[in-house]
Amino acid sequence: MIVAANAIYLTTIILYSLSVFGYFIDFLQNNRKVNRLAFWLLSIVWLLQTAFFVLRAIEFNRLPVITPFEGLFFYAWLLVTLSLVVNYFFRVDFLVFFTNVVGFAMLAFSLFAPSGDVPSELTNLLVSELLVIHISMILIGYAGFTVAFAFSLMYVLQSQMLKQKEWGKRLVRFGHLPKLDRFAFVSTMVAYPSFLLGLILGFIWAWVQLETLPFLDAKVIGSFAVLLIYGGYLYQRGVNARQGYGMALFNIAAFLIVLINYFLSDELTEFHFWY
Repeated sequence: MIVAANAIYLTTIILYSLSVFGYFIDFLQNNRKVNRLAFWLLSIVWLLQTAFFVLRAIEFNRLPVITPFEGLFFYAWLLVTLSLVVNYFFRVDFLVFFTNVVGFAMLAFSLFAPSGDVPSELTNLLVSELLVIHISMILIGYAGFTVAFAFSLMYVLQSQMLKQKEWGKRLVRFGHLPKLDRFAFVSTMVAYPSFLLGLILGFIWAWVQLETLPFLDAKVIGSFAVLLIYGGYLYQRGVNARQGYGMALFNIAAFLIVLINYFLSDELTEFHFWY
């Protein structure tokens, strides 16, 4: 089973890179044939990721989202899933490209993360439904913020193209600016409560299992920063009805906080000791 899982993982990396490369060519040259090829490659990637996920779940007899390797892999799987679903229902061509650049980066980072199971002495402590739901909801929130980032980045790029009067097929394929702005807002609005609930469940798990609330942990502080900045975005966009270029930049800046929280705080955290 391990050999099969490793083969699937390596094949996934190769096909994913080819898919992203195909979407990049399509972005530069508006090549529909390459776009279709990249889409089918990405669909195969999703199937392989799902198969790897299932094999790992069977191997370790748990939902594989706990270790750094599993977290990155699940994050990448979520991005592939969301990009395919959104593109199927709403047909936003370049969303798949921008989202999966991030997705491929996450999968590539997983190459350098320890791929083994959690230490045996921590298994009983870590493998619980509450912790799995906590991590899953946090990662779903991250994925939603990533999709919102992709929409905001597309908004900024299209705005620049309009200012420079770069007319052509590429401009049309970006979609209307109000549509991109609305999708970025909806993606953030869906991701925010998932992230918030995941954080609350993390506190509940810590109190039940460890009898402590890690408010001063670097990763927890970073998570509060994510909630604060995206809360500000949602307030400005939803309550004050602010839209347009400035809000797109706001969303992009917020996503940088997400990346800092995901990667940098992992190096500083003391509470998330299995990372």
